[in-house]
Amino acid sequence: MIIKTCMKQHVVFVKEDTTIYDAAKIFARKHIGLLPVVDDEKHPVGVIGMRDLLSLELPDFVNFVSDVDFVHDFGAVEETRPPAKTLNKSVKPMMKPVITVQEDCGLLRAYALMLQQNLHDIPVVSNDGVLIGIASRVDVGVAILSAWLKED
Repeated sequence: MIIKTCMKQHVVFVKEDTTIYDAAKIFARKHIGLLPVVDDEKHPVGVIGMRDLLSLELPDFVNFVSDVDFVHDFGAVEETRPPAKTLNKSVKPMMKPVITVQEDCGLLRAYALMLQQNLHDIPVVSNDGVLIGIASRVDVGVAILSAWLKED
């Protein structure tokens, strides 16, 4: 089985000049966790994740403590948002390098890559490198487990 059989084909993506604010709107409205960033030919050039945006609001001390169990809530910080100056910046400086798989990639290989790289979602590209889909760990896992059940 290949990844093309279980990927989501309707991929939401952005360009490098998309603002952080516009990316946040997409995450909230589309209920997604990863946004591929593409060039004019739809070749992936990076990704931005929901956690990248949420890190703009986390208090600095979170980076210095190994266990936040002692914090019951973050109080007023949870009601704030980054300043307009930050929200109007491009996603380009925030984007991470993209790891993709080709459409004919086997499911176990894709799953292993996702585990190794700690990815929850992975963009899928055609053989010429154009973004054609995205697959989650759940998409891949369900496809593999469904194949087990076909023998019953």
